[in-house]
Amino acid sequence: MKVVCTEKTQILGARVAGELGAPLGEVKVSRFPDGELYLRALNLDDETVIVSSLTDNDAFVELLLLIDACEGSEVTLVLPYMGYARQDKRFHPGEPISVRAVAQALSRGVRRIVTVNIHEPAVLQYFRVPAENISIAPAVGAYLSSTGIADPLILAPDDGASAFARGVASGAGWEYDHLEKTRLSGHEVRIEPKNLDVNGRSVVIVDDIISTGGTLATAAEMLGDLGALSIQAACVHGVFSGGGYARLIAAGFSDVASSDTIERGCSKFSAAHSIAGALRR
Repeated sequence: MKVVCTEKTQILGARVAGELGAPLGEVKVSRFPDGELYLRALNLDDETVIVSSLTDNDAFVELLLLIDACEGSEVTLVLPYMGYARQDKRFHPGEPISVRAVAQALSRGVRRIVTVNIHEPAVLQYFRVPAENISIAPAVGAYLSSTGIADPLILAPDDGASAFARGVASGAGWEYDHLEKTRLSGHEVRIEPKNLDVNGRSVVIVDDIISTGGTLATAAEMLGDLGALSIQAACVHGVFSGGGYARLIAAGFSDVASSDTIERGCSKFSAAHSIAGALRR
């Protein structure tokens, strides 16, 4: 078995290969004069694991080409971060179900797909091959434990992310809760934990994805007013669009950490171990 990866997922791809004890294959990518991508995968094996996050349109096209280049090999596709997964239904007439279009395109030429903390697990139905979603919540918890943080309160940004917060907190036996938004007027809202008091406590807000960071920045201000000792953030997928990372630091977060599903300077823990475990099953 050989592991190959696309350009923007090289670090995670190499880590997955290391966890599996498998060689990391070489993939050469360049461009034609008109801007089209050219790709060549060297010395493929009978069984191939492709590791590729869909961080942008170029990554999507590169992955399509890499899957096609692996024709004749038994391919398992790992999608650490899957772009286009948010448009999972038709909200207005004439819209595509974007994740369906992408999932069906990626299903051609592969036998199995593994995703990591996909935003909506129900979209796995759109793949035309067996697909499994894994959570790296334990890896987030292990990272937080390694920082030496003492008895933090793990907070999800909403009720929908409570299961993820529970997964982060459970390994160390920490308390967890979720934030609840209460509208006080047409222009004023209050954001606070639903059940637990944050006064004098270290707080970590965790989620599967941080996009712009706007909601978390507002929450940080209010948690500070409620007496939180310190506020950190940790997520699986650090998108940080529109200056999202800087927004969180400016809002008072003492640390913002993400995994390597999207490779960032703040990628402080890895999805590789969990991915390798899923591949061995």
